[in-house]
Amino acid sequence: MRIASWRWGGRDHVGTVSPCGREVTPLACADAGRGALALIEALARGEPLPRPSGTRLPVDAITLRAPLPRPLRHLFCVGRNYRAHAAELATTVFSGSLPAQDAWPIVFAKFADCVVGPHDTVRLPGRQVSEQIDYESELAVVIGRGGRDIPRSRAMDHVFGYTVVNDVSARDVQVRHNQWDLGKSFDTFCPMGPWIVTADELDGRDTRVRGWVNGELRQDGRTRDMLFDLPTLIETCSRGITLHPGDVIATGTPAGVGMGMNPPQWLRHGDVVRVEIDGIGAIENRFQ
Repeated sequence: MRIASWRWGGRDHVGTVSPCGREVTPLACADAGRGALALIEALARGEPLPRPSGTRLPVDAITLRAPLPRPLRHLFCVGRNYRAHAAELATTVFSGSLPAQDAWPIVFAKFADCVVGPHDTVRLPGRQVSEQIDYESELAVVIGRGGRDIPRSRAMDHVFGYTVVNDVSARDVQVRHNQWDLGKSFDTFCPMGPWIVTADELDGRDTRVRGWVNGELRQDGRTRDMLFDLPTLIETCSRGITLHPGDVIATGTPAGVGMGMNPPQWLRHGDVVRVEIDGIGAIENRFQ
């Protein structure tokens, strides 16, 4: 099943997407402004999916929103989680601050209100704030059943589904503050979508993640090449912290980010970044 959030006729809607990805059907949800979050929470309580209600529409006729327009709280994000990406970071300004061994995942937060839709414009903050804006193509896990201290062996039972995010980053701000939250959380710095694909239709432990800048393929990796796999990430994020239905874990990016190129290739006004994950779909955003 695919769950999407969209705007049509001056109203917010949430509903299902056809298997071909070309049509949407709204569901009778009293709080459609929250997108899929209201449905995920209801399903976690044991309630059935709401009935279809309204006109079935072609995707081309609607404006897709992020499936979780405002996630429940900050997104859990994982850094340096693909082997090749870890290698390319070793030659950047981050080389002195990275661990010698990968004993634990690097986890940081991204503010929930920086989430925007799958085709929305990403706003560059201006040169006085940052001149080093980068892209990161990522698979995001959406939690469906909450819990604390979730063991790795049961972690996948807690997954509702998966979506696509671009973990847009201001690299100079990351370095300036010696932590990552601020440089990851500027307004509009988390395009998400185009929808959530439920875990019964996709195994996020082995799928392909790709990213393009202005039509040039920059990133191409598989989630099976993560240093820390999805069960480990869920176990880690839930250690002493209760995960709730609707929580999001962005799982890291493959090699090919702008910072890792020689010389670095930062995003500029007018650039278009496309992120596509097999089994889910694509998001594409212009930077202005």
